[in-house]
Amino acid sequence: MGAKKKPVYRVVVADARCKRDGRFIDTVGTYNPVTSPKQVHFDTEKVQLWLSRGAQPSEPVKRLLSSEGLLAGTAPAAESDTPSMDSHPAGDSHPAGDSHPTGC
Repeated sequence: MGAKKKPVYRVVVADARCKRDGRFIDTVGTYNPVTSPKQVHFDTEKVQLWLSRGAQPSEPVKRLLSSEGLLAGTAPAAESDTPSMDSHPAGDSHPAGDSHPTGC
């Protein structure tokens, strides 16, 4: 996904303790900032599932979810060890053999 000077991002669910570009749990959508208008696609069922499980979206993902009408009516919660949704550049690989206790 994406090409040189044409970024496309995956919106993913990742453990908050993992590195930003590290392992993720699930892909819930994509974001293409180059097109006009900006192209955003979410799997609404997956987004609602992860939000109901307590996932906390990052600020950029919160803005994207709000613009798509998927975040209306949710109150901000305190930080916890629950998975969070974050944007990762497409094509990132998962690190293998990390010794981090969370498997990140």
